[in-house]
Amino acid sequence: MNRAGVVHTLHTYVYDPSADRVGLQAALALGEHPQRVLKTLMALVDDRPVCVAVPSDREVSMKALAALFGGKSARMAPPADAERLTGYRVGGISPFGQKKPAPTVVEASALGEDLVFVNGGQRGLQIRLAPADLVSALKAQTARIVA
Repeated sequence: MNRAGVVHTLHTYVYDPSADRVGLQAALALGEHPQRVLKTLMALVDDRPVCVAVPSDREVSMKALAALFGGKSARMAPPADAERLTGYRVGGISPFGQKKPAPTVVEASALGEDLVFVNGGQRGLQIRLAPADLVSALKAQTARIVA
């Protein structure tokens, strides 16, 4: 992030491993609206890994995700596979610095926010930055991919 010249700030919060929805727990702990706190998910489109960043209060449309990447089907990557692919633990997966970088898509609605948060690579650490900088630094696509 620093090497890319992206203006950002780091924010910590108390991670609750028992939370039903980790992204929503992060938003609550940070005092932020859930649409500004993006959860990072690893999915498989025709068994090819892709990284997805969507607002923490929304769910990914697997049909839209498959279509975006030219696939027939999409599904969430099993947690062990997501950890192996990224080098991060579930609940701390960041779209940045992944062990095996995957094509990335950011939900288009995030571009309507002044600032967004994404996981910083460990549980309880978030990176706040402009959504356009997020997309640029990741060389990500943007699309409407929420259900």
